[in-house]
Amino acid sequence: MKLSTSTADLLAQLQTISRVASTRSAVHALAGVMISARPDSPVQLLATDMEIGLRVPLQAHVDTPGAVVLPARLLLDVVRSLPASELTLALRSAQQDVELKSAAATFHLRTLRAEDFPTLPQPSADTRVMLPAEALTETVSRVVRSASRDETRPVLTGILISASGQELRMVATDSYRLSVKQTALDTPLEGSLGANVPARALQELVRIAQQSPLESLAVSVGQNQVVFELGDVVLSSRLIDGQFPNYRQLLPESVEHELRLTTAELSEVVRRISLLAQKNAPLRLSFSEGTLTVSARTPDIGEASEAIPVPFHGDTFEIGFNPEFLRDGLESVESEELVLKLISPLRPGLIEAPEGDEFVYLIMPIRLNV
Repeated sequence: MKLSTSTADLLAQLQTISRVASTRSAVHALAGVMISARPDSPVQLLATDMEIGLRVPLQAHVDTPGAVVLPARLLLDVVRSLPASELTLALRSAQQDVELKSAAATFHLRTLRAEDFPTLPQPSADTRVMLPAEALTETVSRVVRSASRDETRPVLTGILISASGQELRMVATDSYRLSVKQTALDTPLEGSLGANVPARALQELVRIAQQSPLESLAVSVGQNQVVFELGDVVLSSRLIDGQFPNYRQLLPESVEHELRLTTAELSEVVRRISLLAQKNAPLRLSFSEGTLTVSARTPDIGEASEAIPVPFHGDTFEIGFNPEFLRDGLESVESEELVLKLISPLRPGLIEAPEGDEFVYLIMPIRLNV
């Protein structure tokens, strides 16, 4: 294999694809990026950690076709340091390395075993569904904070996606909070889909989509894989096995208090007072006639409180929340106002967007010590 390309183009694509290459697999090839220059097809860079796979195109002039696997992080660092705007890559089979030249700089990088690099899933035309790129990325961004990072409960590390007709819905939960976002689509979908996709894969998809001006992307769901096509970029991911929790039964049918509040004001108060909610201390929300007092106290550190006017009426009560989870819920509301729904100090609270934005954030309370 031998090719020449722009240093800037290669660097940009390596920065994208190196995030997918494995950093802890016993299979050395998974820590690499495959450069594939096949006859009569565009040059591609490929990487996978066996959970997520990514293929990105590279503008290059191919002198000799072939494929090679190089350490992803090392190649990225080398390309980032090159002195010229153009470079050449040439496989030296006898030496089992690749010669990289840029101006007067020459590097020889040892190759990894291409035979150990797995074949990435291909999209299926039979199950392909076209989705608006902006709707998908915006919906992911609204719910992804609630996905679990605990690998011992893998079913909660995903985002449950369903799409049909003119509706796209995503759900995520870590058992302490739950996010549900329904997005109305302008045009009915041709087909439908449903899958529990790892949150990490969807976050990578959002990064790629935000760098691309594409209006739509294709999604095809197989038996245990999902493949996203964004023009010439293809992202694949395994699906998560197991039954996703029945989130509908967690949403209360009625509440005791429903308060319409200014999002920015409440968010700023929560952010300030949370500074004194350390060492797992809860953030306290105390409601009385016309007033909400947000407070926090951490022994040996200090305490803080701030009151704001709210349209609250009825018996006073106090409820505690994890400060980080509460901030996440408030930041997920992208409107000037929000609706806070409460039942009792020991029942979940709900943060909802106002009419026209179908978003619900459920947060479990923390039992407070008097």
